[in-house]
Amino acid sequence: MPTTIKPGEVNLTTFRYDSDAPIRVLAADDQEHILEALDLLLHPQGYRVDKVRSPALVREALASNSYDAILIDLNYTRDTTSGQEGLDLLSQIVALDATVPVIVMTAWGNVELAVEAMRRGARDFIQKPWENERLVSILRTQIELHRALQHAARLEAENRLLRAEGRPEFLATAPAMQPVLETIARVGPSDANVLITGEHGTGKEVVAQTLHALSARSSRPLVAVNTGAIPDGVFESELFGHVKGAFTDARTDRIGRFELADNSTIFLDEIGNVPMRQQAKLLRVLESGEIERVGSSRPRRVNVRVLSATNTDLPAACAAGQFREDLLFRLNTVEIHVPALRERREDIPLLAAHFLARYATRYRRPVQRFDPAAIQALLQYSWPGNVRELEHTIERAVLMSRSAEIQPADLSLSSQRTQTQNLEDLSLEAVEALLVRKALQRFQGNVSQAAEALGLSRGALYRRMEKYGV
Repeated sequence: MPTTIKPGEVNLTTFRYDSDAPIRVLAADDQEHILEALDLLLHPQGYRVDKVRSPALVREALASNSYDAILIDLNYTRDTTSGQEGLDLLSQIVALDATVPVIVMTAWGNVELAVEAMRRGARDFIQKPWENERLVSILRTQIELHRALQHAARLEAENRLLRAEGRPEFLATAPAMQPVLETIARVGPSDANVLITGEHGTGKEVVAQTLHALSARSSRPLVAVNTGAIPDGVFESELFGHVKGAFTDARTDRIGRFELADNSTIFLDEIGNVPMRQQAKLLRVLESGEIERVGSSRPRRVNVRVLSATNTDLPAACAAGQFREDLLFRLNTVEIHVPALRERREDIPLLAAHFLARYATRYRRPVQRFDPAAIQALLQYSWPGNVRELEHTIERAVLMSRSAEIQPADLSLSSQRTQTQNLEDLSLEAVEALLVRKALQRFQGNVSQAAEALGLSRGALYRRMEKYGV
């Protein structure tokens, strides 16, 4: 069962990566009793603490070992309170490895030094005498974030290899995603038709791309079609093609998507929104393996694997007479349900780190990490738009961030506050996004009904959904 997380109870201890690996902490202080106190506090928490008493020994330890976190004092020479030794040591550590979290320890009167340490790259600071709960909480948060980012970096490297072989990016470690991964591994190499279900933005197209990449058809491109966005009048022409003169604007022959996908795979997205009249024509192609271009009576045989996706409850649509049951049987030889992001929260730090790296590179922004409070905000948010909304949120945050660290304010996760505001306080785009979300909620994600209620075509509504990350 996926972890259930209640508002206000979220913390990074829920999301541990490589939990079998020992957690190593390097502690540096010139006073032996401080080091012993740290060991007594952290050892029962499962941490292995290496204790050193000088900057030289810190450098020596880092030369031969790797650590999940480093705790350093700012003063080491007796009767010295400037903190310069610790600041210099901090700069050296950051120069060696900017990813390992460094937490500085300082006396109550040296908060200014702690601020300077944060400016130089420290992730947080502890005031002596410390509060045990606060020290453990800070250390645990920084270690979990560090491990999540390391995990994301490893997966990013693996994905670069996969992309080199033409495979898509597919990041998932949450228990709720294990059935998805197992089913993909089993049916990917086959020619079986697969129906992929799940809410908008959960990554159904990535699942389809992965299935195609694992198949023997992967040497040819996947042909993707958003069937819900095709106007009824050109549906047959788009999917099956047409011959010159078939209708007024048919000035030349056109190859349809099914012909393009011959000996490959076609991905029919939003299949639940195909009108009933067109469902019969789609069914005939799936049953016979033959298509006819509009205006032609000569059938053409195609060898196509069909992957389809929807956020609609198709069995319920069949019961209501809105979807053909025989078409559903043809589409769902195997069904894969992709969980909503709120059901796989363990993946949020991993996905966020991946999108951070992508957009920091794309926009050439010097953003490198998340403030721990920003990670907590990401974990506590409900994500009605799922992974697509998370991606758009991180993209915007990368653009808006004024430092190397994304802060909670950069995320703009204010949907709850937005819903309580008066309309006159909102921008035109905010009002439009709110109306789109409410219409989709009202009709349980049925795009056709929501578009009709809003006075839009399905294509226009899809464009707005993509724009606002819905």
